Amino acid sequence: MSLSHTQQTTGLDTRTVQGIAHLARLSLTEAQATEYAESLNKILHLMDALATFDTEGIEPLKSPFDHPQPLRADIVSESNHRDEYQAVAPATEAGLYLVPRVIE
Repeated sequence: MSLSHTQQTTGLDTRTVQGIAHLARLSLTEAQATEYAESLNKILHLMDALATFDTEGIEPLKSPFDHPQPLRADIVSESNHRDEYQAVAPATEAGLYLVPRVIE
């Protein structure tokens, strides 16, 4: 649902912000609620302004580049040295490193 240029969202007051914070199990001071209400109202005002633009006939932007990005070939460029690394490890089992238990 898009907003026409005559519709505007209603602003949020501190009571609404406190209610949302309560539902999210957050504790806000009155100063924080006021600050968040102001910030959210700025965002809502911007969304109202964006909704006034006529975007009919404009194709969605898939990429900011004119040409697709070249991708390198998906080939292995490094060899597997696991056996060499595990040969010097104090303890291994089934290709995994064994370490001392830290948490009981």
